[in-house]
This record gives sequence, C-alpha cells and structure tokens, in this order.
Amino acid sequence: MLTILGFAMIATFLVLIMMKKMSPIAALVLIPALFCVIVGKGAHLGDYVLEGIGNLAPTAAMLMFAIVYFGVMIDVGLFDPIVRGILRFCKADPLRIVIGTALLAAIVSLDGDGSTTFMITVSAMYPLYKRMKMSLVVMTGIAATANGVMNTLPWGGPTARAATALKLDAGDIFVPMIPALGVGLLFVMVLAYVLGRRERKRLGYLSLDEVLQPRSETVLVKTGGDGTQPAAGQGSEAGAGSADAARGDKGAASADEGFQGLDPHRATLRPKLYWFNAGLTLVLLTSMITELLPIPVLFLLGAALALTVNFPSMTDQKARIAAHADNVLNVAGMVFAAAVFTGVLTGTGMVEHMADWLVGAIPEGMGPHMAVVTGLLSLPLTYFMSNDGFYFGVLPVLAEAGAAHGVSPLEIARASLVGQALHMSSPLVPAVYVLVGMAKVEFGDHTRFTVKWAALTSLVVLGAGVLFGII
Repeated sequence: MLTILGFAMIATFLVLIMMKKMSPIAALVLIPALFCVIVGKGAHLGDYVLEGIGNLAPTAAMLMFAIVYFGVMIDVGLFDPIVRGILRFCKADPLRIVIGTALLAAIVSLDGDGSTTFMITVSAMYPLYKRMKMSLVVMTGIAATANGVMNTLPWGGPTARAATALKLDAGDIFVPMIPALGVGLLFVMVLAYVLGRRERKRLGYLSLDEVLQPRSETVLVKTGGDGTQPAAGQGSEAGAGSADAARGDKGAASADEGFQGLDPHRATLRPKLYWFNAGLTLVLLTSMITELLPIPVLFLLGAALALTVNFPSMTDQKARIAAHADNVLNVAGMVFAAAVFTGVLTGTGMVEHMADWLVGAIPEGMGPHMAVVTGLLSLPLTYFMSNDGFYFGVLPVLAEAGAAHGVSPLEIARASLVGQALHMSSPLVPAVYVLVGMAKVEFGDHTRFTVKWAALTSLVVLGAGVLFGII
C-alpha cells in the first residue's frame, strides 16, 4: 500500500504543477501533508517535516548567501566581460547562443556545485535570451542537462556517494566512465545545436551592433539560412512580434530588465574593484572544491565581505540585499517546502517501499545484466528521490543482486551515474529552483520541456557505456 501511495503522491505532485493547478511551493507542502494523513501517520507530520528541514537547512543557507554573493558580483560588473565575450562569440545568433549556454554550463560545472553553475550561467545568458526574445526554457533545459552530465565529477557528489556506499575508490568508478560521459556531453552539444537551429528559424538574428543599441532603436531582422532578408510581410509572427516590442517607448526600454547586465552606466558598477572581486570569487570557488570550510559558511563569509568592500555605506548594503530579496525568498521557500515532501516520503517509509518494489520487480533472468538494469533504474529513482536515498538505500541492494550473478560492484557503481542528467531537473534538487527562479521560468514549464531531453541524454550515456564495455 505504501508503494502505491508513494507513486500516487509523486504523480499527483507532477501533474498538478505541470498543469499549473498549484504553485510548486503549495504542492510541495500540501500534497505530502495530505498523503501523510491518508497513510495514517498524520500525527507524525510535524516530526517528519522538522527532520526534513533539519536535513535541508544547510542547503537553504548556502543558497541564500550564494544568491546574495553572486547578485552583488553581477551588480558590480564582474560578469559583464563574460557576457560581452559570449555575445561576440554568439554574434546575436540564437544557434550560437544556445550552444554557448551548453558550453558555459559545462565549464562552470567543474566547480562541482549545481547552484553556482546555474547562477553564473543564467547571469551571463539571461540578458541575451531576453533581448532576442528566445525561449527561456531552452536555456534552463540545456543548462540543467549539461550540468547533470558534469555532476558525475568525483567532487560533485554522486560518484563519492556510490564509492562510499559500495566501499570502492571514486577514481576507479569515475575514470573509466569518462568516454561515456564525454559522449553524453557531446550529445548535449548536438541537442543545443538542434534547439538553436529551431530558435534561429523562429526568430532570425541580430547583428552585434543592433544588439548593443538601446532597445527603442533596435529592430529584429528575420533572416534566412543564407543571411538574406525576406520580403516585406514574409517574416514570422514571432519575428514581427519581436520587432513590434523592440519599437516600444523609452520608458519600456528603461524598465526592461533583460539587458541590465550590459548596462555600462548602472550606479552599482565598481570597475576599480574588479580584480578584487575576481580574486575573491576565485578563492571562494577554490575553497569550495578543496572543502576548506563548509559551503554555507564560505558563502556567508563571501557575501559579507563582498558587501562590505563594494558597498561600505549601510544604506547601499541594505539596498543590495533588498534588490535580491525576491530571489532569496523564492529559492529558500522552495527548499523548505521541498523538506516537507522529502520528510514525508522518507519518514512514512514510502520511498523505501517504492525502491524495494522496483528491485523486486526485476525478472530473475535479468540478473546477469544487473549493470544495465541499474543504469535504467537510476533514471526514475534519482528523479523521484534524493541522491542520498538512492546511493545509500537502493544501490547496495542492486549491487548485492548483481554480485549474485557475477556482476562487478564497479560496473553497478558506474551504471548508477547515468541518471544524473535527469536528476538535476528533479523537484527534489534545490539547485533547480535557483535555475528556474533566476530565469523566471515556471517549474512546470521547465519540467515539461526538459525531462524528455534529459532522459534521452542519460540513455545515450548508458548506451555509450555498454558499447565501450564500461558497464
């Protein structure tokens, strides 16, 4: 019964947010509370929620201060050269912009932290997507999928969890997986190319000079594949709409938040402190990778130092905090709401029963192929439960079943990594709320667009692993 109720709770949550019948925060709180009562453990709801909040409180603190820190870095102009550099590479071409998004997300993912990756990627790319009237779910989908593939780095979390759970060396798990993960990353770039061509066909592209003009003077030019302009009246509705929007009055132009990241005259710029801010960010990221201090503590110290040095006036500091309060509240609220969902799912025993049912449903004849089975199961299981729940609760059971049929625990561990491309868009991953929050995308829209591409990417990684004899 708990198995059925667990799947029903997850399905209800996903359907309601994808149909936009409830906000994610409300769904994350009310649906598990209702199912907790249905299970007959309503009296323990408070204990489950407090335990969930306790587990996620460090993550919420990290996200709160990380948003303030990177928000200040955006304000003072740290990322302006990155935005301009990407703009010149992209040449205001939607195809290049989407590919640039995938490349940037993959590169920044080397720090091993999804939240940081999404903050930097969205900060750099959001102005371009807004200015070009491009689909923001393309940006969030590509960024999440690229980060999911890179999330398998030993310091990213899943590989370390798999090594710990099965008492293996993280290097022995990860290094042989590099070719398969490389194929997965290449597939993300191909996907970015396909989606970018679709956006280019829908919108056309601007010249660099046109993009850098004030919004009220810019007109989107719909071009064909050869760069020629269509005859009057032949442009697409999307292109015409963008052109009409581009002719808006100067009041609308000044209110447009899409290109503030490139405004060279904003009052918060601190050009004389650029190298201090760049050095501080480098030290912060290096400290995260080397685990000098817990990540929440690092961002707390970083945010306090960044505010103090860049904005010595108390009035200015309060203004900067207030400017980013909306993002902080949305993300922190979402994390604590997710704590209700995970707390009930774990506390009632639903997640354990679901995992046992899935493992028990594996036919006996599939025993010799347990590595492939593990890879396939990693897609739904890491999407519907936390990495901790999967790697410490389910993976040892799968490894034991594989060992009974002569399958190496190393193969099982490697196969368990393939679902990470999909995992990064799970409603139980706090970082995804940073991504959709900063991109101003509805979580349901992101889920509906991304899940199919992320799942396909995971299957490509699994197929490559089998083909190369890694899994």
